[in-house]
Amino acid sequence: MSLKYTAIRAAFELLWLTGMPALFRLLSRSRGVILTLHRVLPESPADFSPNAILQVRPDFLDYCLERLRDLGIDIVTLDEALERLASPRKGRQFVVLTFDDAYRDNLQHALPILRAHEAPFTLYVPTAFVDGIGQLWWQAIEDIIARQDAVAFSEDGQTEYVDTRTLAQKQEAFERLYWRMRKLPEAERLALLEAFTSAYGYDLQRQCRELIMDWPELRLVAGDPLCTIGAHTVHHFELAKLTAEHARNEMFQSVEIIEAQFGIRPAHFSYPLGGPLSCGPREFALAQELGFRTAVTTRPGGLYPHHLQQLTALPRVSLNGYFQQRRYVDVFASGGLFTQLGRIMR
Repeated sequence: MSLKYTAIRAAFELLWLTGMPALFRLLSRSRGVILTLHRVLPESPADFSPNAILQVRPDFLDYCLERLRDLGIDIVTLDEALERLASPRKGRQFVVLTFDDAYRDNLQHALPILRAHEAPFTLYVPTAFVDGIGQLWWQAIEDIIARQDAVAFSEDGQTEYVDTRTLAQKQEAFERLYWRMRKLPEAERLALLEAFTSAYGYDLQRQCRELIMDWPELRLVAGDPLCTIGAHTVHHFELAKLTAEHARNEMFQSVEIIEAQFGIRPAHFSYPLGGPLSCGPREFALAQELGFRTAVTTRPGGLYPHHLQQLTALPRVSLNGYFQQRRYVDVFASGGLFTQLGRIMR
């Protein structure tokens, strides 16, 4: 675990020990929280699993839903969350559950738990992923580095061989390649990804088909009355890296495809990756122009009445795989607390 997450864990411990989550829920003007989830898997991650941050265990999800209701917090849809924000009476606090990317394990492991708790949720779908032609590049580079004792990095015509025998070396190599890809324009990132995966015989389309639901499977989830289907672009590109026309088309086409598949035009949108490098005022304006009722980021914070004026730039709190301690659920549920943490992290 990086120093960043070690520090966050220490902060979680301190906040829980001092009873701050309960105090913030009592005194803060935050009305609720949108939680971000990706994967739900029963298996423990390997020692080298930088993407384990994106997965929680089924038993932890089950406990979270139980604990939220024990705290008097309602689990509601995005549409009901907006109605509560607009209500002049504060009422009970709430949590909205959102899942990004349409991983198959959402069907296998998350949906039975959500049904058992009658917990509504929104599933944001990148349509190329469901077509089986998406590129889950963050998982691909983890998989390759995990099985190699060395990897070749090529840059500016030069090739460098990097040792990846030890856990620390693997983590360092992952961080280096991950952030290089994050900072490259999308076309250059795709070219680098193709070169890197091809060099190690890694089949990106097979990976996508294995990890992501196909359309019949997605139809099983979308047909559940607890589910709201949202859009998540076509190719999961970081929209801020694209031209305005390209970004708009990624958003618009994802809506058109989902409507063609399900006969329902999604009103809610999630920006891929969702941080400051990935989306900003231009993307927020595009989401509004395209008629989305809400669009969510991954910038931490709670929901306040003033967010009714910023519905295409909503914050979310990641239900983080590194912090699956039961006592931390109280921290995750405190929107006001995460608003303050978000300001400190910025």
